[in-house]
Amino acid sequence: MDFKELILKRESCRAYADKPVEREKLIQIAEAGRLAPSACNSQPWFFTVAVSEEAVQKAADCVQHMGRNPFASQAKAFIIVTEEQAALSPRVKDFFPSQHFAPLDVGIAVAHMALAASDLGLSTCIMGWFDEEKVWEVFPELKGRTVRLILSVGYAATDAVRPKTRKAPEEIYRFV
Repeated sequence: MDFKELILKRESCRAYADKPVEREKLIQIAEAGRLAPSACNSQPWFFTVAVSEEAVQKAADCVQHMGRNPFASQAKAFIIVTEEQAALSPRVKDFFPSQHFAPLDVGIAVAHMALAASDLGLSTCIMGWFDEEKVWEVFPELKGRTVRLILSVGYAATDAVRPKTRKAPEEIYRFV
């Protein structure tokens, strides 16, 4: 499909089918994130892909903090995205002391992964609502790392795509 079709197809999935996600597709999704651009090519991210039944349940529990994201229990995989130290060149750090590139770079990588998943026939939901302390507890290898986002992955329960409701173009961009 062309890029616009892909953008229109990609949506936050909140109902997953009971169908496992192929490891090869998860590798392709992680690769899309790995290949994303970043400031000074610092690649300030790490992706923990939860695929075992136990790890998937633990990840689902982390994003269901305070009753949120009940659909997460249906997902067949999760990608926990941590922000790592950005290795910026001293010149960039000195010239842009107030700019924090790493969170932006992480967002770009996650967008690449979400679009790659859609291209592979999978669905995702990018979640910023999670209990970080619980993530550290159930995934001790991540203790002390900054968890930025958790991406649920699976096959959508339905092929229907919701219409996108967006602000009018003049509310979003202009040419000067």
